[in-house]
Order: sequence, then C-alpha cells, then structure tokens
Amino acid sequence: MVRMTTTTAPPATSAVAFERVSKAYDGVPAVDTLTLDLRPGETVALLGPNGAGKSTTLDLLLGLRRPDSGTVRVFGGDPRAAITAGRVGAMLQSGGLMGEVTVRELVGLACALHPRPHPVDDVLAHADLTRIAGRDVGRLSGGQEQRVRFALATAGANDLIVLDEPTTGMDVTSRQAFWATMREQADRGRAVLFATHYLEEADAIADRVLVLYRGRLLADGTAAEIKARAGARRITFDLAGIDEAVTERLRSLPFLAGLDVSGRTVRLRSGDADATVHALYGLGIYPHNLEVAGLGLEQAFVAITEAEEAKTA
Repeated sequence: MVRMTTTTAPPATSAVAFERVSKAYDGVPAVDTLTLDLRPGETVALLGPNGAGKSTTLDLLLGLRRPDSGTVRVFGGDPRAAITAGRVGAMLQSGGLMGEVTVRELVGLACALHPRPHPVDDVLAHADLTRIAGRDVGRLSGGQEQRVRFALATAGANDLIVLDEPTTGMDVTSRQAFWATMREQADRGRAVLFATHYLEEADAIADRVLVLYRGRLLADGTAAEIKARAGARRITFDLAGIDEAVTERLRSLPFLAGLDVSGRTVRLRSGDADATVHALYGLGIYPHNLEVAGLGLEQAFVAITEAEEAKTA
C-alpha cells in the first residue's frame, strides 16, 4: 500500500465542534440541540436507525446546510472555509460520478482542484484503482465506484475525512484494506468520522461511537462503554419442541430485556443473567448449548434505542 507523505497543517484542539445545534424540516426536528466534539487522530463511528439525523449531521458538518440554531465549527471556523482550504475530504452516498471519463481522468481532476493535492498515481494506488485507471467510470461495479469515491475524498492532504457508508458494495478483502488505510490516516493525526450500518466495523475500527436517535446524541463512548451502558447480557441456548406455550413461559422470565426465537435457538437479553438462567430451570425448561456473554455492539445498540423508544412512546 502506497504511503502519501504530504504534511498536514497543525491540528486545532477540536476537528469538529457542534454546540446545541438544531435543524428541522417542515417543523420536524432532524437534529435536536446536538452537542459533540471530535478531536484530531480519532476514528469515530456515527450510528443510528433510519431517520436518526445522521445525514443531516453530516450535511451540517460539511456546510451543505446551515443550522436553525447553534454553532458548527470545523477546525475552529466555518465549515465551508475549512473545505475551501482543503482540510476536509468527504465520501458521500449522495451524488453521482461522471460516467463518461476514465478513473484516472476523474481522480486527476480531483487532485488538480485540491489546494494540497497528492500525486495522482499515489491516490490511485492508495485506493487500489491502478489496474482499472483507464476504464470508464460508467463501467465500474458498485464496489469499484466506492473506491473511486474514496480516492476523490483523499485526493489531497485533508485533516478531516468524512465517510457515509463507505464500504457498501465492497468485498471482504477490499473492506479490510480500506479500514487499514483509514487507521493509517488517523495514526497520522487526521480525524476520521464515518456513518455505517455495519456495526461490526464500528466495533472493530472506531475509537469512539456516537449513537444518534431522533436527532439527539443518545450515547458517546468507546464500543466497550456503549456495550456496558446497555446494562444487559446475552443468553443463547437451544430447545427442542418450542411452541407458543413455551414462548409465553420464556416471556415471564425475570429481568428479561429481549426475546428472539429462531427455529430451535432462543436468544435472550437480560439485565441479570444469573437470575434469568436460575428462573429458566425453575420453569422446568432445560436448555442445551447454553451460552452467557456480554452484548455485542449491535445488540447493545438495539437495547439502547429500544429503551429510548419505550420512554418516548
């Protein structure tokens, strides 16, 4: 993998700062008094269900929209000023690519327009595009298009890289190479912010995880802290002959926070796994292949958002 050695500008204390930022559409809040701070060298995952406000948050950060109230600062100033200065690179799902030009021509244009460009050949190699540099963009696969978008986002020495669902359409090998590159960017002092539906990526890659829900910041911490905050453990086991009567008995278990039955496999979330398992045997239910473990990030995310949904219902 080619290393690009252009020196970046000295980082500010905060790469991104939102201070009580709100944005509504037709009276419906998309972002609601959002306050957050991103620092140089961090890799931060932005999570949330559909409609949580992730896209609006990214639009505000990139200066594509203005807040109704509150302040958004990127490296201490206006987002558009930071972008004009070449300090921000973005890889967004929205917007098409010019299909009638070659990959090299499109990436070359991005480099030519960047205030602090990298050499075109380095950008192509970094995004694993060298072999298809002469191909028309309109003839690329979905995964190859994503790599082109990544090349456009890293055509110069940005101090902040913003990624919206960056690995959609990529195969496993491409995804691994992509995240190795992103970790390298963060190690060199750049801030990396990515929105994703692949929660296993957030768990493995992110230094911090931000959970948005209805435009508000519901959780902010490491993946381990988010999982601990969910306050539940996962219980998995097999049962023979599961019917509605058995399912109703399972629903009566103490400290139960979630129940899923798929074929012979039962998955529970419990606020007190010891008490739940003890009660399971007390009901005359004898599980096979019993496992008790902490929640993964995906299960913790579901637990946190479900708890918030219950409070606002």
